[in-house]
Amino acid sequence: MPTFDDILEQIGEFNRFQKQTFFVLSLLSATFTPIYVGVVFFGFTPEHRCFSPGVAELSRRCGWSLAEQLNHTVPEWGGHGAAFGSRCRRYDVDWNATGLSCTDPLGSLAGNRSSVPLSPCQDGWLYDYPGTSLVTEFNLVCEDSWKLDLFQSSVNAGFFIGSINIGYIADRFGRKFCLLSTFLANVVCGILLVFVPSYLWIVIFRFLQGLVSKGCWTAGYILVTEVVGPQYRRTVGILYQTAFSVGLLVFDAIAYAIPHWRWLQLTVTLPSCFFLLLHWFLPESPRWLISQGKNDEAKKIVNDIAKKNRKKIPSHFEDTKFEDDDEGGKQSPSLIDLVRTPQMRKNTFILMYNWFTSSVLYQGLIMHMGLAGGNIYLDFLYSALVEFPAAFIIIVTIDRVGRRYPWAAANMVAGAACLVTALIPADIHWLKLIAACLGRMGITMAFEMVCFVNTELYPTYIRNLGVMVCSALCDVGGIVVPFIVYRLVEVWHELPLVVFTVLGLIAGGLVLLLPETKGRVLPETVEDVENFHRQSAPKDKKIYLHVQTSEVARD
Repeated sequence: MPTFDDILEQIGEFNRFQKQTFFVLSLLSATFTPIYVGVVFFGFTPEHRCFSPGVAELSRRCGWSLAEQLNHTVPEWGGHGAAFGSRCRRYDVDWNATGLSCTDPLGSLAGNRSSVPLSPCQDGWLYDYPGTSLVTEFNLVCEDSWKLDLFQSSVNAGFFIGSINIGYIADRFGRKFCLLSTFLANVVCGILLVFVPSYLWIVIFRFLQGLVSKGCWTAGYILVTEVVGPQYRRTVGILYQTAFSVGLLVFDAIAYAIPHWRWLQLTVTLPSCFFLLLHWFLPESPRWLISQGKNDEAKKIVNDIAKKNRKKIPSHFEDTKFEDDDEGGKQSPSLIDLVRTPQMRKNTFILMYNWFTSSVLYQGLIMHMGLAGGNIYLDFLYSALVEFPAAFIIIVTIDRVGRRYPWAAANMVAGAACLVTALIPADIHWLKLIAACLGRMGITMAFEMVCFVNTELYPTYIRNLGVMVCSALCDVGGIVVPFIVYRLVEVWHELPLVVFTVLGLIAGGLVLLLPETKGRVLPETVEDVENFHRQSAPKDKKIYLHVQTSEVARD
């Protein structure tokens, strides 16, 4: 009985039909960017200080420059990186009082500036920013700065809960239905986010976006890898993730042109509505149809593929039924199987830690960059550009060098680069930026590699469950990383980078304890995994790719 891969060999593994599908789904991948890293611009925290009634009038009367005004009226003022007191405390002084000296107004009141009492910012804040962000609109600074952490954590909590449920929908009702329904829900939540007036409702709709958006992105990943032939599957998967990097560049340009967060949110959401019109160009996954026993529908799509690719289905395939090549699914998966035996247990814990670390470092470096004090738009651009050579290095090395050493090196480079970035003085911003970009490139490689190596270290019957459980730690990392960055930076601006260094170096060392999977047949049983490190690498690439087909069909 022929498999779907047998048919693709005859009608085209990556021809016009697959390229069209890949292009449409790449647009979807790019639209995920504002949801995943949007906090950098939506939640941008500009330099700020307490608003003190009467200061502006006194400054006009005395003819102060802005620098003189800040020096006379703001506690501990020192520009960027100023102490907590300069941003969250003000002098408890009536600036409208008569008799204040223009040369030393505080001295004329108390004789010594240090003896002037301080009070919280009772009348709000002034922000050195021409636009608006969540921070400036809702004053998410000082005692309320944790609310920005919650804003980003809420979307990752949605990722965590939604990925499991959306995965069930994709397996139960099909990839196309799952993709379009979740994408529609994401667009609706994105538009409502623009108009809700309160912080609480913004967090709620942000959570709902997370609930559907990651599942939508994942459904697109599954679909694009299920319509191509085995030899193109990994490359297409990496390029689909690279489309996310393209989305970073576009998002950066739009944020630069529109520095107001509500208008920015609307601008990046409305074009997504047009994606819904492209559903005519999206097929249902033939592999999913075959797994559900819907051979007639699968044959119809096969005929469409052949017609679009200008190929002819061989006559001996026309009247045959497809077989579901998921033979490993006869065993029932169990969570206990992930830790039952020594090698499985080691693989599971190392993969879980690497998913967690990849998420913390990737999102953390982006968030920390927004607090670095340089030009946020240029810094974001430069760090996004390094993701393209990261994808190229992966494509070049994984089938030549292997998985383990490039993956370990990527984690270690990311960790070391974070340490170097922390140690470089702030006044050498260009050098800090270069080091941070190296760290970003390293963790991008590590993130993309853990995605497919995870699938190669579990037996067929439990592969989908293994990926789901391990990758859940990615969302846990996304929940905690805002608190790591935004809280630790108040202790020492570079402290989050030191934490990232430790996490990255440990991850790199742990990867070296995993078996190399280059050129090896995917394991079918737990016994295969236990003997993995003693297996010789078989050379039959066709067998390897055929087994990979069943894995992707279930992801």
